[in-house]
Amino acid sequence: MGVPTLGCGCAVCTSDDPHDRRLRPSLLLRWQAGGRERVVVVDTGPDFREQALRNGLTRVDAVFYTHGHADHILGLDDLRPLSFTVFREGELIPLYASEQTAEVLKRMYDYTFSPDATYPNRARLRIEPLGERTTVHGVEFLRVPVLHGEQEISGFRFGRTAYLTDVSAIPEASFALLEGLDCVILSALRHKPHPNHATVDQAVEWARRIGARQTWFTHIAHDLGHKATNRTLPEGVALAYDGLAFPVSL
Repeated sequence: MGVPTLGCGCAVCTSDDPHDRRLRPSLLLRWQAGGRERVVVVDTGPDFREQALRNGLTRVDAVFYTHGHADHILGLDDLRPLSFTVFREGELIPLYASEQTAEVLKRMYDYTFSPDATYPNRARLRIEPLGERTTVHGVEFLRVPVLHGEQEISGFRFGRTAYLTDVSAIPEASFALLEGLDCVILSALRHKPHPNHATVDQAVEWARRIGARQTWFTHIAHDLGHKATNRTLPEGVALAYDGLAFPVSL
């Protein structure tokens, strides 16, 4: 829901620590290829516009979707002005989504994706099947299947970094895809168990097993204060925060 959560007066929602103000989670990857900066986004949630403004985005080369829930897709329409830049280069921004997620996108944004769409200024986008491996301007994105309750959704590995949000369980086969990481970003909702999300303790145990040099927790509910929670976490594990940026090896 983001933090502060609407209608809540808890200690975290009323905190004056800027790390306790959290937009819905998303990821931005930037690198140089073909003589220009390339930009890939993972998920376009309801806060995508604000996140894009904060990061000075003027283009997006591709979007990968973890799944089709509201907090991960409701900013799709804000790709519209950015898509015109790519469209002028003769391209449509590819959106890589599972079949289930693609169905949600087509239903919610029928004015963009329907063959009968007539809206003249619709976003210049195309939905592409999400394969096990997808290469965008020389960078390979490996799909890492994880469970979100009973639903299988998509995590992603690129180089020596992986992004796994909305996770309640990691299948055994997926751990093999997470070997040799420098950094992993894992969801850790709160301490209290939830049927569709990991607790902090679960995420800490996964972090130990994966063995990345640094683990960041994301998709954090208002139950977790930034400073207080970080004091309880092991070395090399910490809560992520809005605006967090670090170099990755691709």
